[in-house]
Amino acid sequence: MSSILLKIINDIQYTKGRAPLAVLQSDMNLRTDLHFDSLDLAQLTVLIEDQCGVDIFESDIPATIADVIAKLPEQLS
Repeated sequence: MSSILLKIINDIQYTKGRAPLAVLQSDMNLRTDLHFDSLDLAQLTVLIEDQCGVDIFESDIPATIADVIAKLPEQLS
């Protein structure tokens, strides 16, 4: 699983005062498991686009970690 994605998610967790995650599981839901709101999702997409050059919201809204990973370039997933 992408260490870049884990770092990005933990950066968001940190800004919200939440504990960092040790690992990501592909079935984690961004809203219900990670408690991401619309601002968190916007921050996620901006950080991923800045670091990976991919707009994860281009065609649809990802719901899970697996959805996000599927949109990352193969060398990063």
